[in-house]
Amino acid sequence: MSQSSKFTQAAEAIAFDEKHRNTIRFNISRYDAAVAKGMARYRNVEKAKEMAAQIKRDVLANWDSYLLEFEKNITANGAEVLWAADTNEATDYLRQILTDNEARLLVKSKSMTTEEIELNHVAESMGCESVETDLGEFIVQVAGERPYHIVTPAMHKSKGDIAKLFNEKFNMPIDSTPEEMTEYVRQVLRKKYTSAEVGVTGANFLIADIGGISVTENEGNGLMTTAFPKVHIVIAGIEKLIPRMSQLGLFYPLLAAHGTGQQMTAYNTIFTGPRKANEVDGPEKMYVILLDNGRTDVFADAEGYESLACIRCGACLNACPVYKTIGGYTYDTTYSGPIGSVLTPFLRGFKDFSHLSFASTLCGKCVEVCPVRIPLTDILLANRRKTVEKGLRPSAEKMIMKGFGYVTSDRKKMDFVPGIIKNAATRPFNYMAWGPKREMPEFAKKSFSQQYKDKKQD
Repeated sequence: MSQSSKFTQAAEAIAFDEKHRNTIRFNISRYDAAVAKGMARYRNVEKAKEMAAQIKRDVLANWDSYLLEFEKNITANGAEVLWAADTNEATDYLRQILTDNEARLLVKSKSMTTEEIELNHVAESMGCESVETDLGEFIVQVAGERPYHIVTPAMHKSKGDIAKLFNEKFNMPIDSTPEEMTEYVRQVLRKKYTSAEVGVTGANFLIADIGGISVTENEGNGLMTTAFPKVHIVIAGIEKLIPRMSQLGLFYPLLAAHGTGQQMTAYNTIFTGPRKANEVDGPEKMYVILLDNGRTDVFADAEGYESLACIRCGACLNACPVYKTIGGYTYDTTYSGPIGSVLTPFLRGFKDFSHLSFASTLCGKCVEVCPVRIPLTDILLANRRKTVEKGLRPSAEKMIMKGFGYVTSDRKKMDFVPGIIKNAATRPFNYMAWGPKREMPEFAKKSFSQQYKDKKQD
């Protein structure tokens, strides 16, 4: 079955699942309330977004020089930078590091880039246990699932769902409170932190002028992940750059306000290398794997390149009516929602994933909320055009659109067919396209122009 067909079937199944809809509506309503408060703290949030957008466009205009500057500065502090063209190269590096350090356990803070290369699967195939330490990621890992959302991995689960899961997996009481479940996970993870040979993080920002890795999180798990293991592996997309450390004062609040509604994320840590000889804490070794994996293909596209400015705040997902209807798993990709629909055809191929660019109403809400002003709807339209130009749309669609264009190009053609026949011709769309929950609007017996003429004569 094609990816497009799988997407359609999954969307039809989940769109009318009332339990899922209610859970997402509740969780996103809490997000919306928090973000409204977060935005109210700004005197001029649009100015902040404009400044952030300009910085990220500067990065894209000088991408190569900032990457080399970052590499030079972090290497000078003792880290080893490894350039990975794709998933295979990244996982080859990972396997080698785990082998060299005889790793049997690694702990990992939340990172969508590691999801992109399926790090957990790679580690476990080598006999190395990989443990998610973010609470939401821990929950979906225990459930045998992937993150549902790029910021809130377990958004699709209610507290009742999680209590049932913990009852099945850990024999906790079925009526356990969120506080009790959180405390249980905390105790489990403390043992993992102190036993792991390797800690893995992503990067929210790569800071060129100091050679720094900036990681933001709310639970302290990122700090614990890097405090005890002797080896710290960073896996980051090459687009995560900002030029100067001083710019974090702009990006930290924007990321927090758009991601969770906070004024600032609880923990903001900058790593610049392994521990020095005169330091007590920190890893002995630090590896930074810089991942391309299709990003330079996005950069080469004259219309899609601006999507690389994304700071992964998740705001576009929470605003998108399609995402809120069909959920994160329907996309069957690492990155879902509007940003995923833009990026995935480039990262995984238009042949299999061009349908995602059609999974949008083009309402523009994603553009409105984006903190770095990515023109998402424009890129979605450009991707649709590319899909048609590549001949990837169904032949029947091409015929229908040609026929529609022929009829609607001339008022006389539109008026030639009476309303009763138009209704008979469009009625199958109730079952083929519109679904069982709504009906195709009926055409009037007379067209608008005919009614207009009749009225003028009266």
